[in-house]
Amino acid sequence: MTTLAATETRTLGDAASMLKYELRGELEEPGLRASCGFQQRPMSVTLDGTSIFTIALSLVLLIHFLGSHPVQILVSIVPLLLAVHNDYQNFINLGPGGTPSTFQGYLRITWLRLWALRDPYSAPNPDPSGVPGEGILSRQRLPYRAGPRPLVAGIAPQRQVDQHGSQSCYLSLRRAMERLSAHSPLKFGTERSCLEKHGLALFARHPLQTNCQGEICHVHDSDHSMHMCLHPDDIRELLSKGWGQRHPLARKGWLLQMPVSPNFVMVYAPRNEHELQITYKIVEAAIWYTLAERVDLDALSK
Repeated sequence: MTTLAATETRTLGDAASMLKYELRGELEEPGLRASCGFQQRPMSVTLDGTSIFTIALSLVLLIHFLGSHPVQILVSIVPLLLAVHNDYQNFINLGPGGTPSTFQGYLRITWLRLWALRDPYSAPNPDPSGVPGEGILSRQRLPYRAGPRPLVAGIAPQRQVDQHGSQSCYLSLRRAMERLSAHSPLKFGTERSCLEKHGLALFARHPLQTNCQGEICHVHDSDHSMHMCLHPDDIRELLSKGWGQRHPLARKGWLLQMPVSPNFVMVYAPRNEHELQITYKIVEAAIWYTLAERVDLDALSK
């Protein structure tokens, strides 16, 4: 098991860099503030009296001069265009992610949405020949997460719309990942996420599961949630206790190759110290699944 004592010796440069992560009365890492103003609005149209009169008069004139059939087609197309426009705005409002925030990116996500999981709360079946052969969360029996599940929207990006995590917990997660990389540089590394294209990711140098260049997990700067791959045993424990859900594309495609593994899950953002400790255990399970290596992230975060 890889661990790091809390009384580790730090260089002056290391101590100075750690100061950037303190929230109260000290410096803060620039550019890491959350931008959680995600707006996911249902389609709605509000008309006042003048608008209703204008539309009614326009329909009468169009029917008179063009006939009923062109007007029927027009009336059918307008709601569809409004729905596409609203859906596109909701996609843009999720912010940057693995898919470019462009209309072309929106079309790609719309296509992939057709193949999305219908039930993100059911665990995949384990592979009897897979390594490691079992998970580690199921042995520890996670506690239940307090309160209802957060509202989650999108595919790529996939974001929590409410119940955003604590900034201090987010910084602690980053600190633990970076210290693990510094403590075991031959096994781990940190870099921008290969999947998300934004946010810090933890990588395995020599992974057993080759998920996007050995990426173990990544944390989102915006809502502080995480994505990672877990053993199916651990996914079942995660889902049953309310700590996350499967990614919409975490399935085996019959007609096309899915961009993520069937074991890819979202872990909800920790809101307090207790939830941060549980998140550490879940990340440790992701390391176990990717590398078959046991670590103690709690010790590395101090």
